Amino acid sequence: WFQASRTDPDGPFGDFYMWNDTDDKYPDARIIFVDTESSNWTYDPVRGQYYWHRFFSHQPDLNYDNPAVQDAMLEVLRFWLDLGIDGFRLDAVPYLYAREGTNCENLPETHAYLKRVRAEVDRLYPDRVLLAEANQWPADVVEYFGDPGAGGDECHMAFHFPVMPRIFMAVRREQRYPISEIMAQTPKIPESCQWGIFLRNHDELTLEMVTDEERDYMYTEYAKDPRMKANIGIRRRLAPLLDNDRNQLELFTALLLSLPGSPVLYYGDEIGMGDNIWLGDRDAVRTPMQWTPDRNAGFSQCDPARLYLPVIMDPIYGYQAVNVEAQVNNPGSLLHWTRKMIEIRQRHPVFGVGTYVELSASNPSVLAFTREI
Repeated sequence: WFQASRTDPDGPFGDFYMWNDTDDKYPDARIIFVDTESSNWTYDPVRGQYYWHRFFSHQPDLNYDNPAVQDAMLEVLRFWLDLGIDGFRLDAVPYLYAREGTNCENLPETHAYLKRVRAEVDRLYPDRVLLAEANQWPADVVEYFGDPGAGGDECHMAFHFPVMPRIFMAVRREQRYPISEIMAQTPKIPESCQWGIFLRNHDELTLEMVTDEERDYMYTEYAKDPRMKANIGIRRRLAPLLDNDRNQLELFTALLLSLPGSPVLYYGDEIGMGDNIWLGDRDAVRTPMQWTPDRNAGFSQCDPARLYLPVIMDPIYGYQAVNVEAQVNNPGSLLHWTRKMIEIRQRHPVFGVGTYVELSASNPSVLAFTREI
């Protein structure tokens, strides 16, 4: 599509992307990848115009104002849903549209298109899920569930980003307030919808929604090596962040499984996988899953040089020391403990749909709450 758009501006794909003669349009839109991008516009010498991108310059943004783009993306959804996938994570969903005089985030046009997407999914694939990935405050993200009066007519789920850094802050400071405050700021959502909560994911541990002081604290505590930082966050996995401390790993996971929302586990965290900060950008936390102590950690039989990223080989987190096979055979492993906790959660629906009420405690180091149906 992009190659056709840049070489044939008057052709069917000419307006599939956002082109402009200058790079001064939408000046109020922030730059998200501050480490690598100096502008949201990049000049294309083939077409002789600038194209818009909210992320990397090799990721040009589609022009959702073009009805043909809207239809084409619905066709993409239908293609994958026909293959049987369970749903979609709608990556960076706040940035679909851009408008002058705004920060180009959370625009009404985005919600209008999501309602159209949801209607199509409900009509043809009623048992599938749409999960909004919007790195925003809960008060803004709640809009991505759609109309509460209709029970939610946009996304079934949405990630709750600000919970993640506050769990790390609360535990390290031994104070409940970071968690208490963000839970108190979390608005109600339609009954048929759910928050997705997580400890880590495939990107950096984002520090966009904390104060400057809190960000400095997090960097000091969790990113002592400059290579551990990326954009406005920390590119480390859960186990290295917690110094591979089994007690802390269990504490964090227990919080994840008991706070309101559906827990989303990042692959490898259930066995305590490590990271590789020598790899570029976000690749530090995206190395192959460590299944066995065999070739390529059991991830693939290909030549190791052909792997998308090298497997971890250090003495603490390397695949020969940390892998699924070894932990399956060890009843006391982190994997078995995590499975047991998930089984307990599944036996008690209150963890998924129950109310959350925090209990007062004179000791600020104690976080106490009840979950009730």
